[in-house]
Amino acid sequence: MTLLKRLMATLVLLPALAFANEEGGYPLDRAPDQGTNLSALQSGAKLFVNYCLNCHAASAMRYNRLRDIGLSEEQIKNNLLFTSDKVGGLMTIAMAPKDGKEWFGATPPDLSVIARAKSSGAGSGADWLYTYLRTFYKDDSRPTGWNNMVFPNVGMPHVLWELEGIRTAKYEDVKDPHEEGKTEHKFAGFEQAKPGKMNKVEYDVAVADLVSYLAWMAEPAQNTRKRLGVWVLLFLGMFFVLAWRLNAAYWKDVK
Repeated sequence: MTLLKRLMATLVLLPALAFANEEGGYPLDRAPDQGTNLSALQSGAKLFVNYCLNCHAASAMRYNRLRDIGLSEEQIKNNLLFTSDKVGGLMTIAMAPKDGKEWFGATPPDLSVIARAKSSGAGSGADWLYTYLRTFYKDDSRPTGWNNMVFPNVGMPHVLWELEGIRTAKYEDVKDPHEEGKTEHKFAGFEQAKPGKMNKVEYDVAVADLVSYLAWMAEPAQNTRKRLGVWVLLFLGMFFVLAWRLNAAYWKDVK
């Protein structure tokens, strides 16, 4: 029985341990929920097109679907389309996969459903993306010159560095409380080496907008689904009351 309990505990903890090992075990910050904020989604769409769509495709999304977040076809055409793209076209990129692998060490993934793909027991996909985009730091030992706390040794450079500025990671030696004389080299925060176009609050808001858009793009119909879900639950609740009273009326004279 003891062996069985240990096995069950291992199976429960295995996904969380795998996530921690793969992504570095950095604690995730909760992403602001702005799925119904059209202004935030529009801002996020603009950031996505300007900073992400150069290397990452979103081949499951069409530009004209952006009408669902309040943009007109004219606004999409004038502000979010590249020269050769069409309003009804897919969000694809010109970079060949083999070029991306050669330049970054791995082919940049398609971001159509990245917010759902990164969901895990450690947090939602939005939490992962929100923390990831806010934990880049300068690291000259890496080929791109950048590293990340959530995804150590990531091949992706910090594409938003002009907005956030350049930061370095600070480390300090901390005594191990469990083993005398042993110290651990632990992360102690970031240090701003060069300011960006935005201050910290403005940058966090911009990242929140971008992540909100990525979460919306992973399931554009999610707001409609949630609204319909509320009405369905209300209908089922009313139907339950009517069925309950009808059942009581039917059986009241039966002995």
